[in-house]
Amino acid sequence: MRKEDRAHIKQQVEQRYRAILPCLNEKSKRIWAASESLTIGWGGDSIVNEVTGLSRVTIQHGKRDIKNFCDQTTKHNERIRECGGGRHKLSKEHPEILEVLDSLIDPFSRGDPESPLRWTCKSVRNLSNELISKGYQVSPRTVCSLLDELNYSLQSNRKKLEGKQHPDRDDQCIYINDLVKKYLGLNLPVVSVDAKKRENIGNFANKGLEWEKKKHPKEVNTYDFPDKDKGKASIYGIYDVRQDNGWINVGISKNTAEFAVESIRRWWWGMGIQRYPNAEKILITADGGGSNGYRIRLWKSQIQRLANETGLKIQICHFSPSTSKWNKIEHSMFSFVSKNWRGRPLESIATIVNCIANTKTTKGLKIKTSIDKHHYEGGIKVSDKEMEKINMKKNNFHGEWNYQILPVQ
Repeated sequence: MRKEDRAHIKQQVEQRYRAILPCLNEKSKRIWAASESLTIGWGGDSIVNEVTGLSRVTIQHGKRDIKNFCDQTTKHNERIRECGGGRHKLSKEHPEILEVLDSLIDPFSRGDPESPLRWTCKSVRNLSNELISKGYQVSPRTVCSLLDELNYSLQSNRKKLEGKQHPDRDDQCIYINDLVKKYLGLNLPVVSVDAKKRENIGNFANKGLEWEKKKHPKEVNTYDFPDKDKGKASIYGIYDVRQDNGWINVGISKNTAEFAVESIRRWWWGMGIQRYPNAEKILITADGGGSNGYRIRLWKSQIQRLANETGLKIQICHFSPSTSKWNKIEHSMFSFVSKNWRGRPLESIATIVNCIANTKTTKGLKIKTSIDKHHYEGGIKVSDKEMEKINMKKNNFHGEWNYQILPVQ
């Protein structure tokens, strides 16, 4: 075959190969290569090898496939690759590599010690480099496969540990539950109160997804530094357990004990007294910390003022430390508020108020809102003399958590 003829044939084979390549699998590729070689004749294997990169052994394999296909007495094999073909798993060639890899990963487990959920704090690239240093030639992709064989997976941290738990935490929950049943049985108001985290006001990212036109997401600020002019919103909620409705006071100042009690005051005069006009007592369940914490003197001082103003005997029950998530308001009201403004920047106080006011559930939850423009000072001290004036009666069980503040005539 002349050199010029060989170059021309090679060019034609290359053109045909490029055109058909996307349609070929492993088996059809070698059969096509064998067919081209047979068409060319002498020197065909060499030309096809140069064009496709397939070895001469593979091309000869393709020729056998063609011969077997033409032989009617031979049963055709529909497999693309022969049984046992391809590269063997690294873990089969080097069984010890799984144990070596496992030793490189911190064997943390969550919850049940037998749990298969485990994770690594090292990237697959770093793990690959360490295995290479130990004599195993593995790529990061292979490390991923090996980790899968070991039942590892990438996982984020889970917020589960609630800190140091008080030995009477369960008894306190039972005590609160019994007291709630007692008040509800007497048709007395029972409310759960808490402060939601302060929210940045402005065009800031908000967690969650919202329907938008494809490729047109809502554009927000890259950084979450508070807007000096708009500031942050303080959100304090009161949830009526019996009525399944609530009140949220949105402030533009700090979340203080004074703000917390003012929020309860607004609920009482705006909603509570209409539902319970003859009530002489009220039960308030609250967290053990924050602006309404059981150690906060200003909280008790302000509750005394509220008792004097309304004439109500106010029973307070605080959840023990590290059990705040069991406060009714968390999953009966605040969770639905968060869902209602998911993926939506809280651009103004009006946006926050509208999102809260339009929070409803199929079971009938309704929320009223108010805007509190008063500026609340932080760090207000309540003296011992002022504390002595508080008409507080401690309950027999954990009086620091459970106490009643009575109006002073």
